[in-house]
Amino acid sequence: MPRISDRAEVMPASPIRKLVPLADAAKARGVKVYHLNIGQPDLPTPQEGLDALKNIDRHILEYSPSEGYRSLREKMVSYYDRYGISVTPDDIIVTTGGSEAVMMAFMTCLNPGDEIIVPEPTYANYMSFAISAGAVVRPVRSTIENGFALPSVESFETLINEKTRGILICNPNNPTGYLYTREELEKIRDLVKRYDLYLFSDEVYREYVYTDLPYVSACHLEGIEENVIMMDSVSKRYSECGIRIGALITKNKSVHDAVLKMCQARLSPPLVGQIVAEASIDAPKEYIDNIYHEYVERRNCLVEGLNKIPGVYSPMPMGAFYTIARLPIDDCDKFCAWCLTDFEYEGETVMTAPASGFYSDRSHGRNEVRIAYVLKREKLERALFILEKALEAYNAKH
Repeated sequence: MPRISDRAEVMPASPIRKLVPLADAAKARGVKVYHLNIGQPDLPTPQEGLDALKNIDRHILEYSPSEGYRSLREKMVSYYDRYGISVTPDDIIVTTGGSEAVMMAFMTCLNPGDEIIVPEPTYANYMSFAISAGAVVRPVRSTIENGFALPSVESFETLINEKTRGILICNPNNPTGYLYTREELEKIRDLVKRYDLYLFSDEVYREYVYTDLPYVSACHLEGIEENVIMMDSVSKRYSECGIRIGALITKNKSVHDAVLKMCQARLSPPLVGQIVAEASIDAPKEYIDNIYHEYVERRNCLVEGLNKIPGVYSPMPMGAFYTIARLPIDDCDKFCAWCLTDFEYEGETVMTAPASGFYSDRSHGRNEVRIAYVLKREKLERALFILEKALEAYNAKH
């Protein structure tokens, strides 16, 4: 039998999705599963987007331009302007979700063997995309004790060598919910400028900032305009994960033109998704405000509830809709799987994501899980109760 590639051998399984077969089996047994493992919002898609979907009057669902429809890119310009991000339609390439934007950025800017510095814990798929590009992730580890604050700039600089090509950040952060301050980002900017690096910035969660600190985009940083590659998506802000529309934004024309060649090779982003996304940008301010306040309430409910469970600790996230929680367990992978295979309380169980999968070295985060607060408050409260029962039962057996 032919062997698979080395790349495929080392590709990590998703900590978010790898337990899905166990969850499906639990449901088949009649167990109700509270999904805290994945950032799939349960809040409604804007009516403007749904109406556009229902009223498509085309007779042919054709290829779109490889960079996406100009009408969508023009409307995105007005959206970014609300956040003080000054771009033109020609700075934007529409991608098949934010995931493709990250992949295209890595494939364009990184050669096999090149290194990127990434604060950890980090979104697990970044590591998969780096492996696909043949690049190496060099982690700078943050800790739960200080709320996953950005590590010192010195810890970044010690990793820079002749192979270093960029720094990757996610702001607000997935999986920790941390929000980088202007001071922290300016220190990163100075490193990027000093060593002429790329700054890859995933800013999918900019709507969800829960502190008085301002959201600072990498595009706000002066002096590195052509070093910045911003990745974005409509999935989370409009509850449109399934339409697969994201964007890569850069003022670096060489990068833009090279990404476009790769986009031409994959032909075009989803036609129907672009129609829905363009209409959704017209959603009224009340739509975003209502969702924002709902997430604040859910965050408070979840984190306060977690910290009442004996042995559990979660910092208060400042953005996005995730937290990393430390649990009184020996192995997060075993615990998360056990909750689906061996445990139920009154016919119910919980599904969380093992935090080990958000570190490049899986020996870290062994007593941590990522939890997404994407369920209604009453469901979160019940899930917290079930989690406490699961911890009691697990530790009694282990």
